[in-house]
Amino acid sequence: MNEVINLIQSRSSVRKFTDQAIAQDVLEELIKCGQAAATSSFIQACTVIQVEDKNKRNLLVDLAGGQPYVASAARFLVFCADMNRHGLVCDMHNSKMESGYTEQFITATVDVALFAQNVMTAAQSLGIAGVYIGGIRNNIGEVSDLLELPTLVYPVFGMCLGYPAQDPEIKPRLPISVILKTDRYQDDSDTKTISKYDEQVREYYRSRTGGTKETTWSEQISDMLVKEARPHMKMYLKDRGFILK
Repeated sequence: MNEVINLIQSRSSVRKFTDQAIAQDVLEELIKCGQAAATSSFIQACTVIQVEDKNKRNLLVDLAGGQPYVASAARFLVFCADMNRHGLVCDMHNSKMESGYTEQFITATVDVALFAQNVMTAAQSLGIAGVYIGGIRNNIGEVSDLLELPTLVYPVFGMCLGYPAQDPEIKPRLPISVILKTDRYQDDSDTKTISKYDEQVREYYRSRTGGTKETTWSEQISDMLVKEARPHMKMYLKDRGFILK
């Protein structure tokens, strides 16, 4: 295809990094790439916190479920959905912001996701790799306190960035026929297609682990979705001023 498509399709999560630092000016260029992403109604609702304090990094390792690369990566970023800034802007114009709408929560969260993926892709183009850390939502209240986040700001996920010390295989994705539909939602043949895909995923894990792990995508998903999924999030978001209306 072309270099951009090849770059995007070659992405994999990297959790082991060299000791090479990422210069601040390079990091800021990556953030500018994040800012170039689409933003709903020009709302620009993403704030990024780079965590440099070693003690905070170590605390975040535990808060994220014991992920050591949060401390060992050259950079650790926390991407936040931020509607607090917009309250400040309304104050500048002596107007009262109507906050708490679910739509605002959605648009801010989508803004963060688009912003972060631009950062990750730009980093990859420079030979920098990384991994997303959704585990910070395990203890999201403690993470928010640690980072001193105000009301109407919540941490969506973290991101480790560094120069890679590993080259993991690319994890196979679902077949296009399962993802891409025409004119309407059709799932009548998806079960059969997913069963074939499962064998591809099983072989991926078998190869990656030397035969110590043999599981499929559907097994993983069916195991995951019979368990609670961070039930504290609903009350947390309400406490932070989101999804009230």
